[in-house]
Amino acid sequence: MMNVGVIGLGTMGMGAAVNLVKQGHKVTGCDLREAARDALVAAGAAAVARPDALPAGLDAVLVLVVNAAQEQEVLFGPHGCVPLLPPGAVAICSTTVAPEVARGLERQLNAAGLLMLDAPVSGGRAGADAGTMTVMGSGAAAAFERARPVLDAIAAKVWQLGDAAGVGSTVKMVNQLLAGVHIAVAAEALALGIRAGADPQALYDVICTSAGSSWMWQNRVPHILAADDTPLSAVNIFVKDLGIVLDQARSLAFPAPIAATAHQLFLGAAALGNGAKDDAFVIRVWEALTGITLPQGG
Repeated sequence: MMNVGVIGLGTMGMGAAVNLVKQGHKVTGCDLREAARDALVAAGAAAVARPDALPAGLDAVLVLVVNAAQEQEVLFGPHGCVPLLPPGAVAICSTTVAPEVARGLERQLNAAGLLMLDAPVSGGRAGADAGTMTVMGSGAAAAFERARPVLDAIAAKVWQLGDAAGVGSTVKMVNQLLAGVHIAVAAEALALGIRAGADPQALYDVICTSAGSSWMWQNRVPHILAADDTPLSAVNIFVKDLGIVLDQARSLAFPAPIAATAHQLFLGAAALGNGAKDDAFVIRVWEALTGITLPQGG
């Protein structure tokens, strides 16, 4: 049994924390939202509002916050948890950040006598709830060894991609490029079909059995058909993550026109007021531009 802190009880963090409880670990979650803390306490864990209120002597802290600024804040800010962590504890940094941010965090954490695993995750709410996420990990062998009980509780597949931070975040960046483009093009295809007069449910069913299908088509289009924009993954996530892709591409003098177009579409959806909605509702860009009527659900 490990003594684990989980910072960020959102879509991914809550599922991870609950699965750690189910595997017999002692878990303390951290989130500003009282409702999230209450939900985790109901699942058998403890919960606090600030990272510096986590118990001393944690074996590991799993960080699943929104962005790099929040990750830096919860670790090293005025109310950060790093001073509470004993030498040799591991910080499992699973926020999607730029590779250079991950490398910088590793230097800071190592200087504080701590291990760091660059461990972004994929799998969405379903994977988090089921404990079947994919971890794209990189870091020292000692960090993997220390983090293994946590990773085993939250993931079905753990990739060891290198012995230093940055590699995991690079692979996650590429995954997010593909995921964002696939969601945007699925929305574009469905919107075109609707505009041309196709029945959206029949269109979805046919494409699912055809060469044009994709995992994102099969996973996201049902949200649109059900008119359910509850954010299992939000538009704003891809505003951020495709921004990371484009910043990295720019630094490498690497053209990324398809990612750039998808980024503009997610920005457009956010500008229309859909930033906190499910990412499939990037389709509202086409709704606004073309006047199509989206499915109203059942």
